[in-house]
Order: sequence, then structure tokens, then C-alpha cells
Amino acid sequence: MTRSLEVKTDIEIAQQCIMKPIDEIAAQLNLEKDDWEPYGKFKAKISLDVLDRLHNKQDGKVILVTAISPTPAGEGKSTVTVGLGQGLSKIGKKSMIALREPSLGPCMGIKGGAAGGGYSQVVPMEDINLHFTGDFHAITTAHNALAAFLDNHIHQGNSLDIDVRRVTWKRVVDLNDRALRQVVIGLGGPIQGVPRESGFDITVASEIMAILCLANSLKDLKERISKIVVAYDYEQKPVTVKDLEVEGALTLLLKDALKPNLVQTLENTPAIIHGGPFANIAHGCNSIIATKMAAKLSDYVVTEAGFGADLGAEKFLNIKARYANLKPNLVVVVATIRALKMHGGVPKDELKQENLEALERGMENLRKHIETIKAFGLPLVVAVNRFITDTDAEVELLQKLCENEGTDAVLTEVWAKGGEGAVDLAEKVVSLIDEKENNFNYLYPLSTTIQNKIETIAKTVYGASMVEFTIKAKNQMLQFEEEGWGKLPVCMAKTQYSLSDDPNKLGRPEGFTITVRELRPSIGAGFIVALTGDVMTMPGLPKQPAALKMDVSENGKALGLF
Repeated sequence: MTRSLEVKTDIEIAQQCIMKPIDEIAAQLNLEKDDWEPYGKFKAKISLDVLDRLHNKQDGKVILVTAISPTPAGEGKSTVTVGLGQGLSKIGKKSMIALREPSLGPCMGIKGGAAGGGYSQVVPMEDINLHFTGDFHAITTAHNALAAFLDNHIHQGNSLDIDVRRVTWKRVVDLNDRALRQVVIGLGGPIQGVPRESGFDITVASEIMAILCLANSLKDLKERISKIVVAYDYEQKPVTVKDLEVEGALTLLLKDALKPNLVQTLENTPAIIHGGPFANIAHGCNSIIATKMAAKLSDYVVTEAGFGADLGAEKFLNIKARYANLKPNLVVVVATIRALKMHGGVPKDELKQENLEALERGMENLRKHIETIKAFGLPLVVAVNRFITDTDAEVELLQKLCENEGTDAVLTEVWAKGGEGAVDLAEKVVSLIDEKENNFNYLYPLSTTIQNKIETIAKTVYGASMVEFTIKAKNQMLQFEEEGWGKLPVCMAKTQYSLSDDPNKLGRPEGFTITVRELRPSIGAGFIVALTGDVMTMPGLPKQPAALKMDVSENGKALGLF
């Protein structure tokens, strides 16, 4: 990657670009006047009626971008996603990008935003990484409204005989705030409610976020919300939103949030950004509606799934594709030589030095992700996100190692060159879609047991030797099967940093055991969450949060965002 001595930051690049008015982006997609509504000059909401109007139109090709297991060295999956979309436009293809909305918590914490980087960004990136069109606020409000309705029901006589010791519905906020993980509510006497233990999750871990991203329509959204399990009664039977009779009110709060958001890239390629469940504690994909809409409005859709192929891609293919009746056409696995060397044992401060031995060791991580995509029967290509410190020998070795796996590895320079840096990748993607056989299949049938589903994922995708279940998890599996929830897919909550459930085991660990400590029913979303390791549903801030560098000028210009 070639950069000048004065390297511009992402926000500097974004603020210097020339955006087209959103009506021009809508016109590129042949959207009609009543198909969209503006949210300022450069953002819009797309009407759900577009899907009905274009129902008989042939879908465009869907390209899923995933990556190796993330490291502090950086992989650039979102940057490659945006760059590939721009690259497809460069070679004359009508393309769109479909991404998740960034969470404010990690943005102000340590992870940073999710709008791409360099000359491969979606804009206006400041809006996208902050409040955007208010979708996350709507989800937060709907989630907390449900918590309020639930506590009010208990306070007003508790006709459903809810056991306050078994209330499972917490509150949420879209921030990293460890102090809220465990709280006590209802203190202050009889008129203040019923005291009980509770807590907060981050908004992107909310089941309502997952529901919004897996719903196919407003009607489907309401039906899914009605199925949410919020507590258990004194006979340990589930209590749902339908029992509380508030599914209508909650859907009303979400009616605009369900509409996908239209923006653009630095090169004016149309992009839809919608929904944002975490991939390590939820299913990690943008909304079904957004992906379907992009497929109706373009010939090639580039979308991504969070973290490595063991998390976001597995869930995209086993959960999202199943509910969307979607067959992806190709998978792009993003890797960097820097990150592979770190997986091979090199410390972060030594990554600039050539190290072929470490690269070959680190290749084991990429090899496992390649095997995972092949297990789904999908064609794939490796996108090597090149850095200036990568040597020719390292590039040649990585391409040879990928060739030995029967996989093409294509160099990209999307950070520095935008779409031009992804032309080779775009051409390879188009040719592979046309040439390669696509035998897409799910890794497990819904008819098998919860335990079998978990073991299939752990052994096939992670490479685990065995899976251990705590007594609590075993009892929950029995209970869930009795409740009729056993035929749902499984959403694994696992660390993103390792194929195992131990974040310190980089590369491709072997002979390890995955421990499932607890199961949680997300019946509205339509999956069972299996918690492994020490995955937190409410992250904390680091010692030096990214927010310390953020500011705003006197004229309202964002500073230090990235």
C-alpha cells in the first residue's frame, strides 16, 4: 500500500470528498419519487414497498465478505467490502454495498467505526458512526419500553404470576458501560416498583436488534416481537410479549427503523447501511431487508458479516441465509500478511520485519477459514489487503500457500487507491461467480438437536475436539426441547480473537474443548444463543477510550473521530 509522508486520517479523507445529493444516488438505482424519503442532503430511508414493486425482478449476485480471526494488526474487512463495491463499479458493473450500522459503544471505545477506511469509505462517515438516522435509538427505546411494561405489569398485580427471580429481559444502552452489567432496580419503597436484580446489555446485543435484522416485513417484525420470552412464571413456563399484549406498541416504535438507509461511498457507489447486531454475541449481519433490496436494485451486492468466518460468516450462512431464502454466489475472505504473522507468533511491534516462517505458521488460521467456507459448498477468493511493509517474498509465499489450497489470492490496495485498488479483485470475483460451481448447503438440518447443532459448529467451523456442557446448559437444552424450541438454528456467542473459546489461543489451535456455559432463547429472532467462554453482552471501555481524541469545532465539524 503506497501512502504519502503526510498520511490523511479517514475523517480528513471523508470530509474532503464530494458527495452527490442523495436524490442523485436514488436516481442511479432507478428509484421512483415515492420510493424514498430524505434524511438531510446525503441520507435517505427506502420504502419497504420497493420490495413489492420489484418482486419479479431477478436478484443480483450476492458476494459475502468475511475474514480471518481479527488481531490488533488489523484486517480491513469493511474497507475491502467498500473497495470491492467501488471496484465493481470501476469495471462497469451495477453494484451496491450492504453494511451494518456501527455501534456507538465500540466507536467511542477501542474498536473504532465501521464505515471502511482510507479511500474506501461510506459517507457521511461522521453521521454513520454517530446517530445516523436514529435506528439504534429506536431499538433502544423499544427494548427499554418492553422492560418498563414488564416491570409495570409486576407492580400492578402481576396477573401472569411472573417469578421476579426469573425475569430475563434486561435493559440496553448503546454504550460500553461495565458499571451497568449488574444492577438492582425498584428500590425506594412500594410506590417505586418491585425490587429485583437486573442489568444492562449493549443495544447491539438486544434481541430486538436481531429481530429487526431477520424480519422480512413489518408483519413479520410484529410476529417475531410477540414471541420474545421476557421471563418465566412460578411454574417455570415462558412469559412472552404476546402475553403482555404490547407487540403492537413496540412495532410502532420500530416502523421507520425497519426501512433501510441509503448513502454512498467516496466514489458515489450506492450503499445501504442497516442494522448492526454484534457477531460475537449475536448473528453479526446487516438486515435481510437491506440485502434483499440491494439485490433487487443492483447486479452485484457486496455485503459483509462480522469478525472471522467462524462467527459472522457461519451465522450469515446458517441463520440469515436460511431465513432470507438467500443463496450467496461467492465468499471473499480478507487477510493481511501482518495479521497472519501475528497469528504465527510475531508481536505487534515486530510485524514490519519480514518473517516467512511466521507467515507460514499463521497461514493455518486462514486455511481453517477457507475450509469452513468450502464446507458450505461455496466458491471463494482470498483478498490480501496489502500494507506498505509487506515484502515481495511474503506476498509470493502467501499466494503460493493459497494456491496449494486451491484458492486464488488477489492483492488489493483499497485503502490507498479506493476502487482502482480493487479492480483485480472485482474481475476475479465476476469470473469466479460465472465459472465456479456453487453447491451451497447448511452445515446442519433444523431437525437435529440443539446439542448436535452446537457440536457441528464447534467441530466443523472451530476445529474443536469436543464440546462440554455445564449442568445449567444441559438442563436448558432439555427445557428448550420440551418448549418446542429445539428446531431453531443456533447462534454461538464466542470470542472473536480465537477459533477456540480462549482469546489467547491464536492461529489454529488444536485439541481444544469448547465449553457451553449457558443457553438463552431468542425465540423472536428465531435462534438459540449458546454462550461460551467469558463473552460479555455489555462491553467495558479501555483505559484510553477513543472518545478522548474526539471533539467538535466551533462550526460543528467533527474532529478526531478516526
